[in-house]
Amino acid sequence: MSSSPHAPVHDAATDVGTRPSLTVLSGFWPAATFAAARALLAADPSLLLVRHDLTGIRDGVIRRVVRTGAGIVEDEQVDLAHGCASCTLRQDVLPTLLRLARDNPGHDLVLMLPEVVEPEAVAAACAHHLVDGAPITDLVRVDSYVTVLDAEHLFDGLASTDDLATLGIQAAEDDHRTLADVVARQIEYADTLVLWGRSREGEFETGRIAVLLRRMAPWAAHFRVDGELVDAAALTRQLRHTHRHRPETPGVLARGLQGFALGTHEPEADCGVVSVVFRARRPFHPRRLHDVLEDVNAEVVRSRGHLWLASQPDAVVAWEFAGGGLAMGSLGHWLVSLPEDRWEHVCDQRRLAAALEWDPYYGDRHQHLVFIGLDVDPVELHRTLADCLLTDAELADGEETWRTYHDPFAGCFPLGTG
Repeated sequence: MSSSPHAPVHDAATDVGTRPSLTVLSGFWPAATFAAARALLAADPSLLLVRHDLTGIRDGVIRRVVRTGAGIVEDEQVDLAHGCASCTLRQDVLPTLLRLARDNPGHDLVLMLPEVVEPEAVAAACAHHLVDGAPITDLVRVDSYVTVLDAEHLFDGLASTDDLATLGIQAAEDDHRTLADVVARQIEYADTLVLWGRSREGEFETGRIAVLLRRMAPWAAHFRVDGELVDAAALTRQLRHTHRHRPETPGVLARGLQGFALGTHEPEADCGVVSVVFRARRPFHPRRLHDVLEDVNAEVVRSRGHLWLASQPDAVVAWEFAGGGLAMGSLGHWLVSLPEDRWEHVCDQRRLAAALEWDPYYGDRHQHLVFIGLDVDPVELHRTLADCLLTDAELADGEETWRTYHDPFAGCFPLGTG
């Protein structure tokens, strides 16, 4: 096999059975994430670990380090035309992975992401960006997305109201994410979660954290590792060659729309952790919903999903709460509001999910929200949200009247003309 960086992509290594496996490690606390990476390296001397240091990214400079269990193979400074995480993925991370796959047949890869990079961004880059005219999956099989959580710091991270810019670790000049946003999304996109170490509050608190993680990402495989006693061989069996990644799985805000599980309804507290799923067909009254936004998230660590407002019946509204802040935005049109000739631009999975639950009056419009928190009263939460739905009398007034309601969210969810 040629070692040239411009060697043809389609060669013997592209056979499904011979492509090297890629494990993507993410985590906001690098000490725990790197400890997991070192354990994998100790168990397999042929494994190649790729890391990127983004400390100087806003100056257009990153540091790339490639190592095996025996030591550092590469340590280079890379200049980028634009200082941001997305351009780093396109311009250096993906080409590096393909180069290593070509030059080191038989060697699997581990990509350890910087703490502020979300695994979903890597999945999107793998799916949509070509290197040398071909997708990365022609040469590399993405095996799993693993997020490592530090048990000592996880609760503080999910409760933090700090944004990345305040902490001086934003991935780009226009990066307005909070620490809690990043941690929550790293948890939710992963197909494998590793809770590393123990809480400083003791075993009960460590168990509570484990329950919280299972509620936040019920679709993932969950493992606990005592940070002081690590069985590298056992960890390798749990994290590598698992075939857990499913590229068709959508990001968390699109899960419900495409018919995937958005969460589990677990109203009985386990170590104080409760998960509540709220679903309804009729729309929310905008003013009543606006008035309870603070109340419904008072005891919540994470809430997410989508909804529809009577005053804006064409728009799918995204809902995402973490770290004390609620974000709402547009996810586009409900299918019922689109001409049928535009449905072809919507993914098959969403059309199928809509068809399975189509209502003759509401179409595909519905509420689907999940709330996960400590000591949440599920009955009171459900009652509060149900009281925000339109009454029978309001429903009878019809859409033309709904659009005239006083709407505190007016102009917040533009749909455009496309």
